[in-house]
Amino acid sequence: MHLLALLPVTLLQAPLVLAEPVNSSPFYNERRAIANSPSGNYAPAIVNCPAVKPSVRVAGSLASEETAWLQLRRKATLDPMIAFLKRVNIAGFDAESYVKKDQPNIALAVSGGGYRALMNGAGFLAAADSRTTGNTDQGISGLLQASTYLAGLSGGGWLVTSIFANNFSSVETLRNGRDGSSLWQFANSIFVGPKQKGISILNTASYWTDVAGQVERKDDAGFQTSLTDYWGRALSYQLIDAPDGGPAYTFSSIAQDDLFSKAQTPLPILVADGRAPNTKIVSLNATVYEFNPFEMGSWDPSIFGFVPTKYLASNFSGGVIPDGGRCVQGFDQAGYVAGTSSTLFNQFLLSNLSTVANVPEFVIKAITGLLKDLDEDNNDIAQYVPNPFLGWNNATNPSAHDIELDLVDGGEDLQNIPLHPLLQPIRKVDVIFAVDSSADTTFNWPNGTALRASYDRQFSSIANGTLFPPVPDASTFINLNLNSRPAFFGCDVKNFSLSGSQSAPPLVVYIPNAPYTAFSNVSTFDPSYTDAERNDIIRNGFDSATQGNGTLDAQWPTCVACAVLSRSLARTGTAVPSACADCFSRYCWNGTLDSVDKGPYKPTFKIRDGTTKAQSGASSSRMLSSILSFPLAVVAALLGGGLLLLA
Repeated sequence: MHLLALLPVTLLQAPLVLAEPVNSSPFYNERRAIANSPSGNYAPAIVNCPAVKPSVRVAGSLASEETAWLQLRRKATLDPMIAFLKRVNIAGFDAESYVKKDQPNIALAVSGGGYRALMNGAGFLAAADSRTTGNTDQGISGLLQASTYLAGLSGGGWLVTSIFANNFSSVETLRNGRDGSSLWQFANSIFVGPKQKGISILNTASYWTDVAGQVERKDDAGFQTSLTDYWGRALSYQLIDAPDGGPAYTFSSIAQDDLFSKAQTPLPILVADGRAPNTKIVSLNATVYEFNPFEMGSWDPSIFGFVPTKYLASNFSGGVIPDGGRCVQGFDQAGYVAGTSSTLFNQFLLSNLSTVANVPEFVIKAITGLLKDLDEDNNDIAQYVPNPFLGWNNATNPSAHDIELDLVDGGEDLQNIPLHPLLQPIRKVDVIFAVDSSADTTFNWPNGTALRASYDRQFSSIANGTLFPPVPDASTFINLNLNSRPAFFGCDVKNFSLSGSQSAPPLVVYIPNAPYTAFSNVSTFDPSYTDAERNDIIRNGFDSATQGNGTLDAQWPTCVACAVLSRSLARTGTAVPSACADCFSRYCWNGTLDSVDKGPYKPTFKIRDGTTKAQSGASSSRMLSSILSFPLAVVAALLGGGLLLLA
């Protein structure tokens, strides 16, 4: 059994639908994402290049597509922002008049952490979404509609992918699903396959036969395949409500979705790390890549370039497609991109599949056969062949002369929150709400490791001048409860040493996973959850985002509004309202340190009475059983790099 608590819940004024899901959603009548792969299936296809061939764009500016989209999105976020700010009613502050003159720019970031991150992040987004039943006029409702960017990494990337691959459906809609759909049905693990009518033996066998057949089509079309293809394909059955997990759905097709093209949604971004050729360790100096519906590439000086996501696997060389070179579409299959951001789970797939009954032998042989040219340490890569940055930026690009670009889980450099794309000065983000579901401690709770990694990276040349607010050590995070409640970092812009036209980095609002109404510290590598367990973790994330709908702090929505306004107030020289000054005094980290290690961190419930002793032990045992399913060498490598607790 999971470590979710089974005690009576304190009655809260929360949307009842989050506690009592009903499978009556009209989801099956809604529009779907665009299955636009030219092959009509999982395989990419060679297509005629457009009159102006795609090329690598120098990352000195935003893409023209993003710039044009932003003009629409900024207008679309104004009314939701005004509605939110007026509702929280900051005393003595005319929010509507103010933001019409200087509109803040909001971004949301959801960390990695497997299904734990997906579910906890889903709770936050449900709280921020004005569409959630009963949520329209309370809490932080409308924050999602007022945001410009939504970034995800690994498990958080699964959440972002699922939302956008299903036409920006709400968390409530995705959770409720529909009869016959495998969407968010986590009780049947991806190793077993979706629950179907009929004999389960035939279902599991048929499921893996279909997955293998889709990957084989990609191979037959002449494209490199890897474990990531199998992992991404299996994930898609749970994330995309379409037959066989939507094998023809692409990430770039989001740009063609009606809601997105009209800027009625934020811009989705997924993050992955580059692994340099002939290396095994991913350090903070690794190149960070982003995927968005328009482009894939990196702001880091090692690459400093982007290619159109739609044309990944086209024959770029030196930044251009040469005469006679081919164009390709369909390589950016949505599940493959989500799998690229979560390649740490490749080994999890490999280790568990052979133990699942009824997986056809030929499927296991096909997967293990992919490893014939790879050693064990390279199982966690997604292979992008041909390399879109072949011959590009030769002086600094570690893969400039390699036909293959290897990408790995976006959390392998310890930056387990996808902050990197949102820190870029060119995007002018004012505030980032960072939802952290990392498993940094013995019992799978966060301790700020991801924030410290992003802070440390700014002192490297790879950071290219981007800044990050100071954050304390792990013990201070725990001892000052900064990892069990919301905390603001970088509140005072006067504390940053800025030069020239350099601007202060965004204010970071840190929302760590903590036990509000459920013990949500389930193992990163736990593959299955009952509907009740799933719903409890989502509800816990909702309570984290709303502070128990104001039970813990009735002024929390006001403090969120103050965080949104903070950089703008500094930019315009506007006096900070007294209500905001009070919020900042309570939520901003003021530099105080308490670095004494006081032993294992075992938090208690924040809203209902309970004890973590038994549940923490269950969490540890569950995590240990997951670890033991790995080959010993893999366990040693993961533990040695700190990756097992971070993914």
